Amino acid sequence: MSANVETMFSVREKPWHGLGTIVMEAPTSADALRLAGLDWKVVQEPVYTGNQEPIKGYKANVRSSDRKVLGVVSERYKVVQNTDAFSFTDELLGKGVRYETAGSLQEGRKVWLLARLPKEYVIAGERISSYLVFSNTHDGSGSVKVAVTPVRVVCNNTLNLALNTAKRSFSMIHAGNINDKIQEAKDTLFMAEQYMDSLGIEFEQLRRQKVTDAQVKEYIEMLLPMEKDATPIQSKNIIKLRMDMKQRYYEAPDLQKVGNNAYRFINAVSDFATHSSPLRRTANYNENLFARTVDGNPLIDRAYQLVKAA
Repeated sequence: MSANVETMFSVREKPWHGLGTIVMEAPTSADALRLAGLDWKVVQEPVYTGNQEPIKGYKANVRSSDRKVLGVVSERYKVVQNTDAFSFTDELLGKGVRYETAGSLQEGRKVWLLARLPKEYVIAGERISSYLVFSNTHDGSGSVKVAVTPVRVVCNNTLNLALNTAKRSFSMIHAGNINDKIQEAKDTLFMAEQYMDSLGIEFEQLRRQKVTDAQVKEYIEMLLPMEKDATPIQSKNIIKLRMDMKQRYYEAPDLQKVGNNAYRFINAVSDFATHSSPLRRTANYNENLFARTVDGNPLIDRAYQLVKAA
């Protein structure tokens, strides 16, 4: 398990983000909390100087299980407990939602869960599943984020697109009325149907949009630009990355019958963005890749903008 993953579980096999301790069945929320190592609370305590003088306006977020200080936050900060994250999806369990992965990053400062939604979609002749991602920070560094993430079943890569017609994500700061904001986040989840319907319409339009070999070459060069003052090593690396993306477009077995169109190109870029080996793989590469599922992968969005502008 990589350096930044503290605890986590995954059902049956490692999912598209490549992380996880394997369990055989999708667990209930109580089991998921325990398996993910998230069965602890955040307790807010006063902060003092070295002379034991209280520091007004600030509190320490302390993990109940081991007294670890997760972060120092303002007194306005409202804690969203790990149990709150699972309660968020508990009401949906009766509809078939099951937890796929959950865990703790950076020694408890960041936590997440991933639940697979019950409905599968057939879009452009392919099966697409949708997942709910819920991420939270306990150190004051970020907001609570909720997103619906579509995943192409046959090759297990994400297909998030920044569509103007449907919202797929929600975020909220740790302040104000948290219960009201959690309800707003639930409303975002129920927008999943609208997002997936809009995605289906967009993919069908992309499937009908023909792409020439010259356009493929141009798009790849725009996505992976060569700097004018690039060193020989940098040039070699860019050429290698371009060849990788090109091969995913022309040679991927699951794209052979799709046709030479914009949908095929978006899938190739998505496959490259979520599966290719980086030139320098950092210790937390998989965690960073997973985190980008909430906000959308910028490379996929850029490819989408290119083909839409054609």
